[in-house]
Amino acid sequence: MNYRNVISRGTKILNNNSIKTANIDSEILFSTSIKKSREDIILNCEQKVNYQEIKNYLKLIYRRKQKEPVSLITGNRFFWKYNFKVDKNVLTPRFETEILVEQILKTFNQSENLNVLDVGLGSGCILISLLKDKSKWHGTGLDISNLAIKNAKINAKIQQVDNRIRFINSDIDKFSSSKYDLIVSNPPYINKVGYNNLDLSVKGYEPKVALCGGVDGYKIIDKIIKKSKIILKNTGTLAFEIGSGQHYKVREHLKKNGFYVFKLIEDYQNIKRCILARKIK
Repeated sequence: MNYRNVISRGTKILNNNSIKTANIDSEILFSTSIKKSREDIILNCEQKVNYQEIKNYLKLIYRRKQKEPVSLITGNRFFWKYNFKVDKNVLTPRFETEILVEQILKTFNQSENLNVLDVGLGSGCILISLLKDKSKWHGTGLDISNLAIKNAKINAKIQQVDNRIRFINSDIDKFSSSKYDLIVSNPPYINKVGYNNLDLSVKGYEPKVALCGGVDGYKIIDKIIKKSKIILKNTGTLAFEIGSGQHYKVREHLKKNGFYVFKLIEDYQNIKRCILARKIK
């Protein structure tokens, strides 16, 4: 069998198990199994494959067949402009979250020297991406999971920004520090019913604490807003991701706590996904 035949076999297995991204998943997993780039595989699609290579590949296909995310099988996820190590202890970075990074970078110019706090650091994808693009920024990464912090430390070292990040294992409720210019977060905002209805590929493999925001989905968002009122500098910016339909209640809560919403950004499905607010009192 050659590369093309083997990938077709993997694609067929995934299609038969209702994997919507069967074709691209099979290519990525084959690339991972033989440790060659997808480009190299495409250019050499007639290359023969030995028995052991097929066996290794089908092991990965079986894991994907069971709905395990490709990112956890490969241990990697591309986000913004960079590649991040991911594991079962962190939320896999989503493309929607790149919108948050993009809007933050557009809001501030290159010359500004900002002190940034990332609440719910996870893999570190948001904070690390910001610091990579803004060389004068320094950050603090806060997460209740020590395992998540270990993951983020690896990514920060790979991206060579570890000397500009302070890592803290703590809940936002128990955190107190000096004032910040910018607070960012992709908090858990899915409500209890929504979490229970999530696909197995998400609910079965990613940490619940990074997804479920309590009964109504606002538990952690509310905590972040209240704490930001205290630890954010006057005219400082709070920027975070929200769920579908949450912008009405979040905007009201921000207003009650002395914030003015100056950006409300839609994602690729026209869902209001990112909210940026300035502390005005």
